[in-house]
Amino acid sequence: QVQLVESGGGLVQPGGSLRLSCVASGIISGAYVMGWYRQAPGKQRELVARIFSTGITNYADSVKGRFTISRDNAKNTVYLQMNSLKPDDTAVYFCSARGLSEYWGQGTQVTVSS
Repeated sequence: QVQLVESGGGLVQPGGSLRLSCVASGIISGAYVMGWYRQAPGKQRELVARIFSTGITNYADSVKGRFTISRDNAKNTVYLQMNSLKPDDTAVYFCSARGLSEYWGQGTQVTVSS
């Protein structure tokens, strides 16, 4: 059974930082394209960042220079370091694993507010 479990969300003030973690079980995450998506209320789910098995990364324009995706294959874990957070970053953040099949985590809430 494949599971992706996100953690690290919470309430943070504008300009603050959070690090999200996604622990995968039932798959070898290093063989998958691992991604972070987010969905704000009333909006469609959007790609935030993804990392390929080669280590190549892609970012949404809105987070470039502020967010960093990384992976630790030994721990089967993917991270999203989020710095200089803005209220517009408020959303539920989801982890995904894409290979021959696609898997999703349950999401973790990130709220940026003063």
